[in-house]
Amino acid sequence: MKALFERAAKRFRRSSLQVMLTVSFTCITALALLAFGLSYHVRSTDLTRDRIGEDNIRIVGQVNYSFDSYLRSMMRVSDTMYYTVIKNTDLDQSSLTEEMNLLYEANHDQLISIAVFDSAGRLQAAVPQSTVKPGLDPAEQRWFTDALGRIENFHFSQPHVQNLFLSPDETHHWVVSLSRAVELTRSGQSEQGVLLVDMDFSGLEQICSSSGLGENGYLYIVDNTGDIIYHPNQQLIHAGLYAENNLAAAFYEEGNRVEDFGGEERMVTVKAIGYTGWKLVGVMPMSDIESAFAPNWVFPVLIILLIILLMGAANTFLSSRIAVPIKNLESAVNVIEEGDLTTPIPIGGSYEVRRLGGAIRSMAAQLRRLMDDIVREQEQKRRNELEVLQSQINPHFLYNTLDSIIWMIENQEYSDAISMVTSLARLFRISLSKGRNVITLGSELDHARSYLTIQQMRYKDKFIVRDQSDPALNELACLKLIVQPLLENAIYHGLEFMVDGEGELTIRTAREEEDLIIEVSDNGPGIPYALQQQLLTPDFEKNSKTGGRARKGYGLYNVHERIRLTYGAPYGLTILSEPDCGTTVRIRLPALPFDAGQGGETP
Repeated sequence: MKALFERAAKRFRRSSLQVMLTVSFTCITALALLAFGLSYHVRSTDLTRDRIGEDNIRIVGQVNYSFDSYLRSMMRVSDTMYYTVIKNTDLDQSSLTEEMNLLYEANHDQLISIAVFDSAGRLQAAVPQSTVKPGLDPAEQRWFTDALGRIENFHFSQPHVQNLFLSPDETHHWVVSLSRAVELTRSGQSEQGVLLVDMDFSGLEQICSSSGLGENGYLYIVDNTGDIIYHPNQQLIHAGLYAENNLAAAFYEEGNRVEDFGGEERMVTVKAIGYTGWKLVGVMPMSDIESAFAPNWVFPVLIILLIILLMGAANTFLSSRIAVPIKNLESAVNVIEEGDLTTPIPIGGSYEVRRLGGAIRSMAAQLRRLMDDIVREQEQKRRNELEVLQSQINPHFLYNTLDSIIWMIENQEYSDAISMVTSLARLFRISLSKGRNVITLGSELDHARSYLTIQQMRYKDKFIVRDQSDPALNELACLKLIVQPLLENAIYHGLEFMVDGEGELTIRTAREEEDLIIEVSDNGPGIPYALQQQLLTPDFEKNSKTGGRARKGYGLYNVHERIRLTYGAPYGLTILSEPDCGTTVRIRLPALPFDAGQGGETP
């Protein structure tokens, strides 16, 4: 365990700031919630126990109310029989039977029998049975002696089988006997007697059995001495197979209490039954109460888990507000270390992180300005070099052209000499262009045509020229002296060794959406793919004099670089060539009106 703990702690220390903050905050939250959950469990247990105790008191009270109603109805039967029938009847002149039958029929659902005895125990009237069993002396029965012993009270007996009367079907019922002393009238004289009302015990049993005290709870009734009046396991108790704490319950006060009986903890609810001296005792095992706690755990546990998830999400969000700005700042610094000074420096998070981000942004801006100054110096140096290149005419081309002119004059080919001199003059005039770098496309194509005129005269019509330029594009802006180097490269490397009339040189212009396309194509031997990848690189430009293939005129790389320096990276040259299929060099420029390009007049 110690090794696992040390390994986890080591891994935690190596975690990111966001993970450390999230885990720490979430663990603290989880501990607080666990403490709250434990406190809630203790409090919930107490509240649930109190609530169940209150429910038990209510249930026992309802059963007691049912008992009270049941006993009151029996007492009303007794009062009605005594005050309405017995007191108004002289036994020598009339019988009690007719009125007793009416009263019995009105309450037969709750009654077993009604009977009147004189002080000697002789039956005076009874319904529905009217004959006492031979050999039985009612005067010896406890209900009889209790009634005459305490004349002013009602007396309720314990449940017993009433076998006092002869029954045609020999069936006897469990009853609770209500007895009282009455005054009988005989020939105008009063004498003592006993009124017996036998209540059906099944009615009391039904009230108790429907108590609803949990899954294993039950109700039982004891008298003031602890004797059991009713118990759902009464027969087992009598057989000695079940035990009940009835002797102690007889002396419990009303309300709830927890007792330990037979190794089982249980909640006991006691309520006194009026007029009888009995007590109604409700028993519920504590295991039933504890099982009621289980559903109470489901909702709190779900709430705690939900809160932990929400707090985890909130902690992740809050930690990200702290850690993400630092992480973004670290990523930006790593990019700066790699040399990219243009990357944006994020500024966010706390005050200290914002200050740090501002300082890094200021440092990067200063480095960028220094780098921009260096780049501008290098670009200006390169521009100067390119301007020198484009302002020069290839001496060999000039010397060869002048030699051709001299040869034409000596051979009296004056018209050809005049045409060559005119083309050479136009070539020089367009090359100068009053110092401008941008001219119209038409002027650039005129310059290219003048160059081709001179070359065709020098090479004696070794190749033909196909001009497929679109006159509608002539007023667009074009960088100066970018077509002639492509023509020179095509003539020297593609058409120089062609047989007369076989060489073809094509100039084509077109517009593709917002771009101007100029293509120079030849039907020469083509350029190998590996060489195509090198022609537009500065290394090939530097090594061209020693690379085994001399480059004439302006290098393709110079034209490509001039375009990119002027218009940006998306523009420049593209070489399309396959061996023995010719070569096409494509110039891509932005399609801008001449005024927007540079301004000035066409030379």
